[in-house]
Amino acid sequence: MADSVGVTSPPPTPPARGRGVRQRDLTTGPIGATLLAFALPTLASNVLQSLNGSINSIWVGRFLGEGALAATSNANIIMFLMFSAVFGFGMAATILVGQSVGRGDIEAARRAFGSAIGLVVGGAVAIAALGWLFAPEILHLLATPAEAQPLALAYLRVIFLGLPLSMLGVLVQMGLRGTGDSVTPLWFMVLSVIIDSSLNPLLIDGMGPFPKMGIAGSATATLIAALVSTFGLIAYVYARDLPIRLRGAELRYLLPERALVRTIVAKGLPMGAQMLVMSTAGLTMVGLVNRLGVDTAAAYAVSQQLWTYIQMPAMAIGVAVSSMAAQNIGAGRWDRVDAITRSGILYNTIITLVVIAAILLFDRPVMALFVGADSAAIPIARHIQLIASWTFVMFGATMVLFSTVRANGSTLAPLIILAIALYPVRIGFALAARPFIGADALWWAFPIGSAVSLVCAIWFYRRGTWRKGALIVPMTADGEEHAHAVSEPAGRLQPTG
Repeated sequence: MADSVGVTSPPPTPPARGRGVRQRDLTTGPIGATLLAFALPTLASNVLQSLNGSINSIWVGRFLGEGALAATSNANIIMFLMFSAVFGFGMAATILVGQSVGRGDIEAARRAFGSAIGLVVGGAVAIAALGWLFAPEILHLLATPAEAQPLALAYLRVIFLGLPLSMLGVLVQMGLRGTGDSVTPLWFMVLSVIIDSSLNPLLIDGMGPFPKMGIAGSATATLIAALVSTFGLIAYVYARDLPIRLRGAELRYLLPERALVRTIVAKGLPMGAQMLVMSTAGLTMVGLVNRLGVDTAAAYAVSQQLWTYIQMPAMAIGVAVSSMAAQNIGAGRWDRVDAITRSGILYNTIITLVVIAAILLFDRPVMALFVGADSAAIPIARHIQLIASWTFVMFGATMVLFSTVRANGSTLAPLIILAIALYPVRIGFALAARPFIGADALWWAFPIGSAVSLVCAIWFYRRGTWRKGALIVPMTADGEEHAHAVSEPAGRLQPTG
């Protein structure tokens, strides 16, 4: 078959099958149907997770008021910042798992997954401890409104306690998706949402036998849900003998191996830094919004809740594109990679436009769920939506392009592109234009920044060198692991990286 750079490669070896090896082969079959079949369960998981967050925000807003809602918004952005510090390593491990599965090397997938668990969970413990200690200083730097600071601190500190557990659950879900399984994470997301959304009002208001914990009750409900769903998912993986399970001598893989750590860190740091850039830009924007008063801060919090739903198709399709591209690259199926990317952009554009239109048509009753129909925040939030929500069409296309290039281990260029689009462009425009157009400068900064990132992403996808390297987890005769790069993966049955 002819690959994307015109070199003929032999047919790939089918993925290894054996006892307990349950995975979906993403290297064969119709690309569009396979992409949708993989993406829809991931999209459903994202919908449920976001719906859970929205329901919790409704409980907080209704029981505790706008100040508490603004507090949770500030705290959640900080948690995303902390989460980002270790998340890139999990993404790097998922790429290794996907390419290993594409080559039929389940042992290599397990080695990569085990090292990622040891590295990421250990890092999450350290970050959670630091976050607990310095939470007041972080909230102060964020310019959290004075009336919201005590609530934000109580909420944030409970959430920090659950960070390692949350990271473990996310890593297991990512590992399963790397093997081609996007359905199992969905069922355990359903379990988590049921527990979290049910416990929230009980622990906030002290209903029945439950203690009245206020805003800390919302965070505690989330912590309990993460505990049950994460350990339930791990038990299921072992009960069904799924590919990422580690048994017996394989448990030593949980001790991060030097060569694998080098690869995971080298590829994961730019991806983690990318999320850090996004979250710090978000923190900067929240700081600018907070200076406009509690009503605008609450309006922005409501807008962020709606944006979570708008961006979900892009995130779900991006995961599907990355997993499919990684398996096809691992199998040497370069002829399918461009088609996967095109299908991802098409599906993302259609679904995102439908979601945006639905939200704009029904925005007032939806917003009233968070802050009440008579809140002064609703007109502000509607104005924000009209200006900024369309940016997510461009955001989605950018994420699909980035997902493809990251599937082959190219992580630095997406970081640089996002850093430029978010800081000198988005934040720079918001600051420079605010004296002339007021608060609207903050909202117009979103589509302007996204347009710049999309143009740069298209250029790199078409002209960049991301095809000239791939990742593997080889093993030498003495059992030492290492991953390395070569100049050209095309034409190889098992491209090296």
